[in-house]
Amino acid sequence: MIRYDHRDTGKSTHAFAENPYAITDLAADAVAVLDGFGVEKAHVVGMSMGGIVGQLLLLDHPDRLRTMTLLCTAALFGADSPEWAGPSPELLALWQELGQPRDRAAEIDWRVRHWKILNGGVIPFDEAEFRRMEERIIEHAGTHTEFPAHAHADTSGLVRGDELTTVRIPTLVVQGPEDPVNPPPQGEHIAKLIPGAELLEIPGMGHALPSAVHGPLAEAVLKHARL
Repeated sequence: MIRYDHRDTGKSTHAFAENPYAITDLAADAVAVLDGFGVEKAHVVGMSMGGIVGQLLLLDHPDRLRTMTLLCTAALFGADSPEWAGPSPELLALWQELGQPRDRAAEIDWRVRHWKILNGGVIPFDEAEFRRMEERIIEHAGTHTEFPAHAHADTSGLVRGDELTTVRIPTLVVQGPEDPVNPPPQGEHIAKLIPGAELLEIPGMGHALPSAVHGPLAEAVLKHARL
């Protein structure tokens, strides 16, 4: 398994002002990671923005893919894209606080509040679980400062939703019925566009991966990878 830090996350460089980029560049980064590890083809899983990157890989680098799994992600824009419901008002209000200076403890508290909203209101929220996760993330990154540079990245190359009808890579689309960021119509739309795509809805799931969904999600991804 290969996991890596996107630009402006974790141990990767944080220099958007000096080196601005587009979301499409993140797809090129993914291919570069495969090249670096000498992997010709991979089973790729992308969640949220990672699912956007996954759709770009499906369109531009199908020769590097065995299967694709898209989790809780938005559909690429298209000429006939429906008017989706946006993120919940509660989430939008919290996002106004992104990038505000906070000490480590306050930053972890803020992130846990964020995860509680993303988790949705059906699966019980385990605050301790997400607090431990954020502590590990901060320890890995070496800083508790947020770098929301992806929010400033160029999105002009994402108007390609209509091209998803040409995809021939086996694709699994996983959506959460309680997702406050990308509501279920998004996943349904992607699954309709990609020929042969399988749509899986995990009951109670939001825009987070609490331990309660690990079992059914892992089972679905492994089954898909064995196609």
